[in-house]
Amino acid sequence: MQKHTPKRIDAFLSSLGYCSRKEAKKFMRMYTIRVKNDVVFNPALKAYHEDITINNEPLDALTLTLLMHKPKDVICSHDDAGVLIYSLLPERWQRRNPKLSTVGRLDVDTTGAILITDNGALNHKLTSPKSEAIKVYEATLAQPLRGDEAEIFESGNLMLHGEIKHLLPAKLTVISPTRVQLEICEGRYHQVKRMFAAVGNRVIQLHRLNFAGFSVENIPEGEYKIIQNIL
Repeated sequence: MQKHTPKRIDAFLSSLGYCSRKEAKKFMRMYTIRVKNDVVFNPALKAYHEDITINNEPLDALTLTLLMHKPKDVICSHDDAGVLIYSLLPERWQRRNPKLSTVGRLDVDTTGAILITDNGALNHKLTSPKSEAIKVYEATLAQPLRGDEAEIFESGNLMLHGEIKHLLPAKLTVISPTRVQLEICEGRYHQVKRMFAAVGNRVIQLHRLNFAGFSVENIPEGEYKIIQNIL
């Protein structure tokens, strides 16, 4: 395992959300902090991240990426009113610096797959228009399909209201007259809802099954798992 640059123990504890730097000395009296096999009490001591344990448990990873099954009525924001998605995470993860942030957003009434990370390069890569990350949605519609939606979506000629650039081709799979799966490779504002509005329909329920190859099929709503080696 390649070791990173050694840092002060209080710097690790603070950046990973265990405590503030001012609280580090007290934290180190409350918990058993070891560097390799040696118990330490000095927050200014420098060590490698990989060598530090708290109560015999390794420190949280330096960068953290999660796949969450977002519930309905949860907001992908740090500061809006209501139930925020980060409140579903352990408190110390909410205090990490840099902050954990969602990779893009899901509407408050949309459920399903969303990545949460403090890896800025990863977030930029997956939200860049050039990434064309695949997103698979299941939508319930207000009205039965009229029959030409798949052809329109796959044509690459659909233009959303207020925009000047055509959508890239999208794949529609019909489950029933009012339930579909839609695979897109863009992330425009309210894209799925606006696509169906453009063909005279309305989405009344929306669930993202898969984002960039990551599925929430086996993750209960409101739960998450840590993703390793995503880049």
